[in-house]
Amino acid sequence: MSNRIGNLPANINIMNPVPNKDAKRIMKLIRNNGKISGYQLSDGTVLSKSEGVALAKQGGIRGVAIASRNGSEYLRSLPDGSESNNLGDLPSTSLRNIQ
Repeated sequence: MSNRIGNLPANINIMNPVPNKDAKRIMKLIRNNGKISGYQLSDGTVLSKSEGVALAKQGGIRGVAIASRNGSEYLRSLPDGSESNNLGDLPSTSLRNIQ
């Protein structure tokens, strides 16, 4: 049995938060120089990457897991058989001043 999912370690998700009944979905990625710097939620709220991770840990974002790379936490889509809602396939925009 492999300890990998494709090119990723099988244990890449460090937390799979349980969403609250009023949890929002990520609708758009905010990018700065091509890298994800934040998220726009289904209610229009724009969060920085770290705010998104914190809200997801509290169950405020649906369909995501918390992963870590090089000590930095980030959000990943939970596999559900549909690629249309994978974070990497969502539309993106550039907004300035998202920390």
